[in-house]
Amino acid sequence: MEQLLTVDDLSKLLQVKKSTIYHWTCAGFIPHTKVGRFLRFRASDIEEWLQKRKRKGRSRMAVETGVDRRA
Repeated sequence: MEQLLTVDDLSKLLQVKKSTIYHWTCAGFIPHTKVGRFLRFRASDIEEWLQKRKRKGRSRMAVETGVDRRA
């Protein structure tokens, strides 16, 4: 069985306030599971969620010239 993270665990992992985690879960923004009255988070779900939100930075050329050559 996969380890489940608590709100406190996830808060420390993502370096955000616990209130932010509660807000995200109420908004349906972050994947979570309710175990009774407790919120839990599967580490694999959080990893996948983070990967989907990963953004590529600008290339150095685009920053210096204002032109993005990747397009």
